[in-house]
Amino acid sequence: MSVATEERTGVRGATRAEIEARTLREDRWWLSPLVTFVVFGAFVIYATVRAFMGRDYYASPYLSPFYSPCLGDCVEGASDFGQPFKAWPLSAALIILIFPLGFRMTCYYYRKAYYRAFWLSPPACAVAEPHSAYSGETRFPLILQNLHRWFWYAALVIACVLTFDVVLAFRNAEHEWGHMGLGTVLMLVNVVYIWLYTLSCHSCRHAVGGRLRHFSKHPVRYRLWTWVSGLNANHARYAWISLFSVALVDLYIWLLAMGVIEDVRFF
Repeated sequence: MSVATEERTGVRGATRAEIEARTLREDRWWLSPLVTFVVFGAFVIYATVRAFMGRDYYASPYLSPFYSPCLGDCVEGASDFGQPFKAWPLSAALIILIFPLGFRMTCYYYRKAYYRAFWLSPPACAVAEPHSAYSGETRFPLILQNLHRWFWYAALVIACVLTFDVVLAFRNAEHEWGHMGLGTVLMLVNVVYIWLYTLSCHSCRHAVGGRLRHFSKHPVRYRLWTWVSGLNANHARYAWISLFSVALVDLYIWLLAMGVIEDVRFF
């Protein structure tokens, strides 16, 4: 191996395949990153618009997951945990949205998805990337991906709050118990997938079973690790379903709050 070859780094490093062609693949390799770009990009735009709107997020008894918990200057009935940030001048969603958003943006699966779809790093397996250098996640801003474990802890709290919201959704508009509407069902389905996505996380798998030398001495943690490992196999699926479900719940509550539709009450 020549000295020049040994000194090459990044995407042209000595450990990379020396293929001058962009790719030798003949299938539609670009379809997957394109779909990811369109769908994930649409969600980011939608979530950003809704977060900055600061209105139409509460239709009693339903609270949008984008605004939960509502800790700012919220409309009457939306603040179940008080308003400690009432003086916050911007939308109440911007106080809390950083935590679920940070959890998803640093997620191992989502990293793969948007690295390929948005940064083309690489766009697909066996396809050359357009970048001339590669530093991994050792420099800003990608070094922030290492905060994923801490965002996971925050995501657990958010999942608990959303579960509490589902309990409150078994009321009518006057907050009388023993009622259920379509909004209740949508919120229930959403929180189930939120929990599946959160608990199937790689960080959860490490938290319950990591740093153990002998599983035989920790049977409870071994069972938890085995269960989470099973969930982890479908982590990508839960990531996408929960992405759609949280947007659908917010859209439904948005339309209710604006008076465009009426809630379907089952009992």
